Amino acid sequence: MTKTERSTVCDTTRDRYKHWTNVTLRYGDTDRQGHINNAAYCTLLESGRVDFLFNEDGTHIAGDSRSFVIAKLTVDYLVEMNFPGTAEVGSRILSIGRSSFTVGQAIFMAESCFSSAQSIIVLMDDTTHKSTELTPALISRLQQLM
Repeated sequence: MTKTERSTVCDTTRDRYKHWTNVTLRYGDTDRQGHINNAAYCTLLESGRVDFLFNEDGTHIAGDSRSFVIAKLTVDYLVEMNFPGTAEVGSRILSIGRSSFTVGQAIFMAESCFSSAQSIIVLMDDTTHKSTELTPALISRLQQLM
């Protein structure tokens, strides 16, 4: 498979994303080879998720006594990213289930896509530590990002 034929876990087209988060790259994100470390990509993606999973007042959209946990995270590293710069993390909801939803994300700088990712996020009851059904309010909020 050639580079142009390579399948990715999520769309690498900028206009497919509903929510955007800008993250300034830090020198500490680089590795010995001088490019952004693979773990930093995951942190950039996390910043994008947190940006839409939390309200402006710092409360999360999960609701009282509920939390989000990541059940699966798949990341494609498409292009080497370098310091300095600002990464733009695009996020959108791909699907909504009974107690979970799937988030598609991509990291861009200018018009280039450097990484794509997909994560399955489960709503968990903080008392039982078991999955719980998404509330109608949460489903409505997530549908806005589809």
